[in-house]
Amino acid sequence: MTDQSAAAAAAATRHASREDRPESTRSIEGIADVFRSHGYIAERSLATTVFLALELGRPLLLEGEAGVGKTELAKVLAKSLDTRLIRLQCYEGLDVNTAVYEWNYPRQMLEIRLLEARGEIAKASAHDIFGSEFLLKRPLLQALEAEDGNPPVLLIDEIDRADEEFEAYLLEILSDFQVTVPEIGTIKARKAPRVILTSNRTREVHDALKRRCLYHWIDYPTATKEFEIVSTRVPDAPARLAREVVSFVHRLRTADLTKVPGVAETLDWAAALLSLGAAELAPDTVDETLGVVLKYEEDIRQVRGNVARQYLAEATAQP
Repeated sequence: MTDQSAAAAAAATRHASREDRPESTRSIEGIADVFRSHGYIAERSLATTVFLALELGRPLLLEGEAGVGKTELAKVLAKSLDTRLIRLQCYEGLDVNTAVYEWNYPRQMLEIRLLEARGEIAKASAHDIFGSEFLLKRPLLQALEAEDGNPPVLLIDEIDRADEEFEAYLLEILSDFQVTVPEIGTIKARKAPRVILTSNRTREVHDALKRRCLYHWIDYPTATKEFEIVSTRVPDAPARLAREVVSFVHRLRTADLTKVPGVAETLDWAAALLSLGAAELAPDTVDETLGVVLKYEEDIRQVRGNVARQYLAEATAQP
């Protein structure tokens, strides 16, 4: 294939991908607006990266601290595209059997028994028990074989927790959107899924994987943006309570803690305080609910009491 024909084919693929998408996701501004309608506040740089990932048909690698909205972005993207989300949660020891496929051994044994009962076992071939009907499809294969006409969003969550061997296995999938099953052959997606990978950066993701992806780092939001997030996701929270919660959490993020709270904890805390009927932060309420926003006993002990009162004074002094 010549460079010109390859470029034409790539352009056709992008055009088809664009045609498959709702009108609201065909521009940077549209993505920002539709995300906002689903409660996700995305700055322009993030909306641009998501738009390019959709236009180019490339996986998107999102890195950042836990709780800043990486996984939520994939969920909101699936809603915005009006398609289903297929999620693969990574962990140490994750293998092909869990992530891609495994054989349905009980059904294969039953098939063998039926062949024996019919006297056909001598004429049976490997295909009789190693056909596609005996495959148990796991998330990666489900995403490649989606046949409802609308490609799903495939979320490979916390890839940094998986072993490097599994990361290497992903290269074929992310390059060509296909997997090879030795007994069957190569299974290739008719329409490539939209792929989001997330990493908390507990280890570095290999360069070979990064080269196949677009990249965006999601940082903790500014106080102004986080207040907007709280107001959007917890709309019943009084404005004063939302501002004080955001200010207090931002102060916590500057402290020497085992784990500083993310945006998810900010939202949880605002919702918890609202359920308690609080209209503003108070010392006793802060001490009693620190377990919502801090998840280590050492951190709670460090903050509870005088330190919390100091942070609260700073938070309530904010204009």
